[in-house]
Amino acid sequence: MSETNSAADVAAPHRYTAAMAADIEARWQDFWDAEGTYEAPNPTGDLAGDPELAARPKKFIMDMFPYPSGAGLHVGHPLGYIATDVFARHQRMTGHNVLHTLGFDAFGLPAEQYAVQTGTHPRISTEANIANMTAQLRRLGLGHDKRRSFATIESEYYKWTQWIFLQIFNAWYDTEADRARPIDELVAQFESGERATPDGRDWSALSAAERADVLGEYRLAYASDAPVNWSPGLGTVLANEEVTADGRSERGNFPVFKAKLRQWNMRITAYADRLLNDLDGLDWPEAIKLQQRNWIGRSEGARVDFPVDGAGSVTVFTTRQDTLFGATYMVLAPEHELVERIIPAAWPEGTHPVWTGGHASPAEAVTAYRKQAASKSDVERQAEAKDKTGVFTGAYATNPVSGEQIPVFIADYVLMGYGTGAIMAVPAHDARDFAFARAFELPVRCVVEPSDDRGTDASTWEDAFASYDAKLVNSANDEISLNGLGVADAKARITEWLKEHGVGEGTVNFRLRDWLFSRQRYWGEPFPIVYDEEGIAHPLPESMLPLELPEVDDYSPRTFDPDDADTQPETPLSRNAEWVNVTLDLGDGAGPRNYRRETNTMPNWAGSCWYELRYLDPNNSEKLVDPAIEEYWMGPREGQPTGGVDLYVGGAEHAVLHLLYARFWSKVLHDLGHVSSAEPFHKLYNQGMIQAFVYRDSRGIAVPAAEVQERDGAYYYQGEKVSRVLGKMGKSLKNAVTPDEICTEFGADTLRLYEMAMGPLDVSRPWDTRAVVGQYRLLQRLWRNIVDEETGEVTVVDSEPGEDTLRALHKAIDGVGGDMAGMRFNTAIAKVTELNNHLTKAGGPLPRPVAEALVLLIAPLAPHIAEELWRRLGHTESVVHQDFPVADPAYVVDETVTCVVQIKGKVKARLEISPSITDAELEALALADPAVVAALDGAGIRKVIVRAPKLVNIVPA
Repeated sequence: MSETNSAADVAAPHRYTAAMAADIEARWQDFWDAEGTYEAPNPTGDLAGDPELAARPKKFIMDMFPYPSGAGLHVGHPLGYIATDVFARHQRMTGHNVLHTLGFDAFGLPAEQYAVQTGTHPRISTEANIANMTAQLRRLGLGHDKRRSFATIESEYYKWTQWIFLQIFNAWYDTEADRARPIDELVAQFESGERATPDGRDWSALSAAERADVLGEYRLAYASDAPVNWSPGLGTVLANEEVTADGRSERGNFPVFKAKLRQWNMRITAYADRLLNDLDGLDWPEAIKLQQRNWIGRSEGARVDFPVDGAGSVTVFTTRQDTLFGATYMVLAPEHELVERIIPAAWPEGTHPVWTGGHASPAEAVTAYRKQAASKSDVERQAEAKDKTGVFTGAYATNPVSGEQIPVFIADYVLMGYGTGAIMAVPAHDARDFAFARAFELPVRCVVEPSDDRGTDASTWEDAFASYDAKLVNSANDEISLNGLGVADAKARITEWLKEHGVGEGTVNFRLRDWLFSRQRYWGEPFPIVYDEEGIAHPLPESMLPLELPEVDDYSPRTFDPDDADTQPETPLSRNAEWVNVTLDLGDGAGPRNYRRETNTMPNWAGSCWYELRYLDPNNSEKLVDPAIEEYWMGPREGQPTGGVDLYVGGAEHAVLHLLYARFWSKVLHDLGHVSSAEPFHKLYNQGMIQAFVYRDSRGIAVPAAEVQERDGAYYYQGEKVSRVLGKMGKSLKNAVTPDEICTEFGADTLRLYEMAMGPLDVSRPWDTRAVVGQYRLLQRLWRNIVDEETGEVTVVDSEPGEDTLRALHKAIDGVGGDMAGMRFNTAIAKVTELNNHLTKAGGPLPRPVAEALVLLIAPLAPHIAEELWRRLGHTESVVHQDFPVADPAYVVDETVTCVVQIKGKVKARLEISPSITDAELEALALADPAVVAALDGAGIRKVIVRAPKLVNIVPA
């Protein structure tokens, strides 16, 4: 606890206390704001007129966007912010031009849900939350350039979010050039005939709607009718990444169903290879790279077409095209678009009863099964369930290599989210296909020779046999034979045959799906899109941006029974007819026309896809970002071939959400020439989590942690025994500790030191308020070493330190500097503590060079007390921009080290020698030592093993 009111404080009125810390911290925060201490100059401003400043290396340091929660901050939230602040301060002190700032990611579902519950407009609650969090963060002394701060809900900001959307909408991906290009260049190809239209007609012969449909197949932002994740309980659709493994919404934990709706999408799949390949050049944790690689999911295989009478072909993607002769049935995802086209009016004659699911017709069976499958998540559908479910569509397809008619089923273990949403089932060599075949009494044909003794009659097998190192059997027709070939050779041979016969080709597939970009919510960026009377989408001209979110009385999306899958979204904006229906002149020569606005809004991820760019040039109303400014802070350079932010710190939970989306937007903007950086974040660092104990009563309900008492190793709340488990910190768990509480009791510098000293930054650690006092006492001892607690006078003397102190000082400088650069802040604090303890034990007033170096060492970690002491030491300039101390190598190396001399493995002497001694010099010293001479007693020497400077081992003859 704080000692503010103790008797000791009365006797020492200038002692460092919580009250003094509060005064010091408030004064210096006001000073930094007034002086613009943390303002980073841009190359087009101050740098241009200051050669010395311009010569400094730059460092762009970022935290992941905070969301302004109504609960405010608990002590776990600032961990990353304090860490980047410490690192940024050290970088400034080592000669860097540092850009470090923070804004707010303020659109999205939490604010809207709170607004619906309370009747408070989301803008009012969000702005209040931002003000509260800003005050909390300011109290921590974070060195942000506040001129560059913003919130995504500001129309000046989302004007450019809308502008970027239009750049993506008006772009297509040229696979030959391997980059995005303006859509006008694609139109020119169609107009000239260089590129043929899908049906071969001249471009001029197509109607406006037909042209729009053709371009929609190319645009990087497009609207389509596609299976989506529909959450009736939220009243909105969700991206795949926003659905949990058990098929529920990440926000609110509502059931999620598959539904077909017209929604906006981003064609992120066009960049799959580049998103994958460019990971190699990024300085990211390998675990995050692996998550992105797995999410993108690149696999090589073949596309194979299976003709279906009257319905064209069903196309599958397979990585085992060598087993094509073993395909005895096909399975489509229940949502597959071909299902309606292939089902006949009645069951074919001879249909196996088990295939029908007991339904009178294929249509009835399919409808019932689809409803059943819609209630399952993708994870549930792919789980290795004991019982396989599905239903026959009534249609047959032709195996292109055998000519065999094979039945087509739908089953929930096949997903539209991978490949083509259809598979060729080879039950002999796939466990899921085998289980399905047994359940539905389908043929099982061996085409890969088993390595065990089961034989090739698959009808007798009890399970599937899978191998990539075996020979093909039973795989031949009149034109081709794969028999006797290994898997790799068989793949190559059959792929060549498929292409020759026009029924397939080798191809690459990705697990990555296009990004669902529509939300049926109010609190988000409006789409800068209007629809004409034919339903054709038109982009708003840049002059009409921003399209501002209208003020409405009813901003809640229509929600439904969470379990009712047979519902449709109704957006809040759609109820605002005056805003939706407008007459506009889009400047396209058509004059004023009637239009209908898009009534979906963008997802909350939109604003965080590009915010690093706005930090660079936050007041630019003419351009997304000044090219010179962007290139200075984020452009490619040595060691950073794709450019990007120098250090980005945040949680690992955004690996396949924000991080993947931001990379996609960055690449599109780079391709279109708007930025020089092809990647947004060069170096990524994932901080750990501050955890706290959660106490629960017999009902499992969390009780206030602060009121729990410990007795004899057990825990009690109001006399009742409670359980304890280490978990997250949060208001709902009743274990949250706010930074305000700690700042009041100990001061912000103490909080900063404690959070950095708790352990390695990338490791989760438990919070313990009782341990905070340790860092508080460190600051008290540091203060006491420089300031007289009774008089308040500085006690340093203008004299040179002794050699022991010089060695302790320079070892600390060397160690702390290295730790700061490596973000090992816990060990840096340990070294400062060790130095401070040395100085305390040495006694007497500190020599000025030592006192000043000590203050500079602690400055990045505890900036308020450092600024105060620096000023008291007689300096008039801020400590923030002082040079970090540089160690003298002569004092870093120990003067002597102890060398052990052994004879027959037993220690006979210890020598104090120079650490730089050579092997020959050490051997001579060891053999001349009196104790060694006596121990050898005239015996000869067979061998001397020298490991300078620590060991000499003598082996007598």
